[in-house]
This record gives sequence, C-alpha cells and structure tokens, in this order.
Amino acid sequence: MKILGIGNAIVDVICKVDDNFITQNSLTKSTMKLIFDENEFKKLLTNLTIEKTVSGGSVANSIVGISQLGNKVGFIGKVSDDKLGSKYEEGLKKENVEYFYSKKKEELPTGTCLILITPDSERTMCTFLGTAGKINENDVSSDAIKKSEIIFLEGYLWDEGEPKKAFDKAINNANKVAMSLSDQFCVDRHKPHFLDLVKNKLDITFANEQEITSLINAKNFDEVIHFSKQLGKLMVLTRGKNGAVAIKGDNVVECGVEKNLKIVDLTGAGDLFAAGFLHGHVNNLSIKESLKKGTEMSSKIIQQIGARL
Repeated sequence: MKILGIGNAIVDVICKVDDNFITQNSLTKSTMKLIFDENEFKKLLTNLTIEKTVSGGSVANSIVGISQLGNKVGFIGKVSDDKLGSKYEEGLKKENVEYFYSKKKEELPTGTCLILITPDSERTMCTFLGTAGKINENDVSSDAIKKSEIIFLEGYLWDEGEPKKAFDKAINNANKVAMSLSDQFCVDRHKPHFLDLVKNKLDITFANEQEITSLINAKNFDEVIHFSKQLGKLMVLTRGKNGAVAIKGDNVVECGVEKNLKIVDLTGAGDLFAAGFLHGHVNNLSIKESLKKGTEMSSKIIQQIGARL
C-alpha cells in the first residue's frame, strides 16, 4: 500500500452563516474549536440549515484525494457502530479507501465537525470529537502500518493519554512518517511535543505559515527557512496567496498559486494540497512537480463546497 492515513474519523456537517453568528457564539474565525459537551454542540446546530453532510477528518480527506489520483491507500480512524459511523465507513469504501477499523458500539457517538462558512469563504470549525478522540493503540494495526510506504498523521489526533500511545505505536512501526500540524490551535496547545516530532520523528511535515511560525516562535518567514534548512527533513509549507514552498537541506523549491479562481469554500485546501504533494512524492515526481500537483488539487477543492472532490 502506498499511504496509510491515521486520523480523526469525523463526519462533516457544512452550514453557511453570517459573521454575526461567529461573533455571537464567541468563535474565532478560521480556527477550529473543540467542543466537549454534546448538548452544547447540538445547541449550535439548532438554528442552522445544513448544506451538506460528508465523511471528513483532515487526513481522511487527504487519503481520499490520494485514492482519486489512482493510488492504493488505507485509513484508520475510530467510529461508533451508529448511523453516522456506518455513513462514515460507506463514504470511505465508495472512494476505494481500505478501512482498517472494525466498528463497535461505543460509549460516545461518532465524531462530528460543524463547518461554518462565512460570506468571505473562510471556514470556522466546531468539533465534537466523540469516540474519534478516544483512539488507542489497540485500534492501530501494526501490520497495516508496516505494509505501507508512508503513514500520514494529523496534529488534530495528537492528545495526551490513549491517542498519544496510538501515535507512538504508529510512528514506531512505520517505514516513513508524514504529518500535518493541522491548526494553529493544535500547535499552541501541544508546542513542545510537536516540536519534538518535527525535529526527531517525522520525515515530512506539512504546515501553513501561521502554524510553523508559531511552532518555532519565528519573527518572520526567513527564520522559518533557516530552521527548515538546518533540520534536513522535508518541510512542505503553504503560504496562502504567496503559494507554497518545500525545503530539504539547502534545497528550497517554491510554487505560486493558480490565478483567477472562483473561491467558494476554503475547507480542505490544506488537506487536498497534502494529497497532491504526497501523490507526487510516492510516485517519484520531483519536489517542484509535487508542489504543483498539491497546488492543482487545492485549487480545485476551494472552488466547491466541502473537502472532497
């Protein structure tokens, strides 16, 4: 198998809102907020019109994208044996993703992410992790990991306790490890751990400019470049309208953005960028070609609603 993704198995519930909704509910635009109370989550949903419901989760979105590009891929993520859990599993199978998880009735329901899209196409997320956040080492198949060229992890999944053990087991059994830092909220919450992962455990790190700047407390992007060069690992960084850059040792490769796009929804832009880049990487394309493939995939996804092509 080319790539095995391990991440939060979350069903995305997509709604359009105005900026007032974000302010009234004390949310910070363009970030992800974790909600620990199921009733609070349901209350948020009460007055909203649902545009679309789709199997999601950051790494799962990437894995589906890689599958759509013709690669043999798999995914591990924890769901409950409930209506949304079944919907989640069906969504992956339909996309030719091998799902390495046998669901059973859990105490908590399948995880859900409320994606709020404001008129400026930005997306603000409220996530009730449910049973997805309870992933443990027994949920992770060493065999599936060893048979994969690369495993792809998400920062969203990392948490103290059982998820950390699952993470460690995955890394210790992997041939090669790629990870997305996921969100500035994740970086700020787990900074020392993420820094250790980037420096010592990961072969490929995906991050946007805000996440990597925050992680290393950089004052500007030149400091990020300097850090990445010294690291000697592959760093793949997205910079919004400034395109993307990949750094490995002294090799710094840049790629611009595609112009004149009709941007509808930025959900999944990073996920699909990673899909395109990893597709290039496992099929021996150059770093420049891999960046272009990532840019092409992210350009497609932001011109539609949702994070799946």
